Amino acid sequence: MQSLYMQLFLSFLKIGAFTLGGGYAMLALVENVVVQKNKWIEEKDFWNMITLVQTLPGVFAINTALYVGYRIKGVKAAVAAMLGAMLPSMLFIIVLAMFFSAMWENPVVIAIFKGIRPCVVALILAPSIKMVKSIGLKASAVWIPVLAAVAVCFFYVSPVWVIVLSGLGGLFWGIISFSLQKENQHTDDNKKGGESC
Repeated sequence: MQSLYMQLFLSFLKIGAFTLGGGYAMLALVENVVVQKNKWIEEKDFWNMITLVQTLPGVFAINTALYVGYRIKGVKAAVAAMLGAMLPSMLFIIVLAMFFSAMWENPVVIAIFKGIRPCVVALILAPSIKMVKSIGLKASAVWIPVLAAVAVCFFYVSPVWVIVLSGLGGLFWGIISFSLQKENQHTDDNKKGGESC
C-alpha cells in the first residue's frame, strides 16, 4: 500500500501532466482527486481554501498543491504535492526550450494547440461555476465580479488593485455585518429581558 506522501505526489504528478491552461484549469482535477475520490478535504473547506490560495503571491498551481498537502498532513505532504505538481511543467519547459523554434513552426503542433484552447476555457469555467455555487453568491452581489472584470478589461485597472480593494471591501463588510448582528442580538436580548419582567 502506498504512503500518503506517495499518493499525494502521484496524484499531483498526474494533475500537473494533464493540465493545460494554468492553475485554474487544474482546479476541476484537484477537486475530483482531493474531495470526491480520496475525501481528504470537505468540499466547502476546499473552495474556501482555493479562495485563500488565490490571494497569495506566486504560482497558483504550486500554491494549491502546497496548501492541499499541508492541510492534509503537514510540511512533508506539502513538499510531496508541490514536487508532483511542479515536475511535469518543469520537464515540459526544458524540452520546449530545447526544440522551441522547430516545434512552433510545425503545423501539426499549431493545430494541436488551437484544438486545446476551447478545452482550457471549459476547464477554467467549470470550477469557477462550482466555486460560485459553493460560496452561495447571491444575485445582489453579482455586480462585484462583473465590475471587477469591466475595470480590468476596459479601464485597464491593475488586477492587484482589484484584489486589494476587494479584500478591504470584504473586511469592512464583515466588520459592519458582525456589528449589526451583535446589535440585533443585543436588542433581542433586551426585548426578552423586558418581557420576562
